[in-house]
Amino acid sequence: MAAIGSVQAKLNSFMSNARHILNVSYKPGPDEFNRTAKVIVLGILLIGVLGYVISLIVGYVSGLPI
Repeated sequence: MAAIGSVQAKLNSFMSNARHILNVSYKPGPDEFNRTAKVIVLGILLIGVLGYVISLIVGYVSGLPI
């Protein structure tokens, strides 16, 4: 029976934390949304370019065709 109480306590704690997060969060305005979207797209592009450059370097060093 102690295990059921422990699971119930963890579930209640999770629900309390989830409720708190929903109360604190808000819908971003258009400016904040656009700024966030631009930063995310730039980050994805940067990681992609970095991966491509690394693959070029590894291909050149190992002598494998790309």
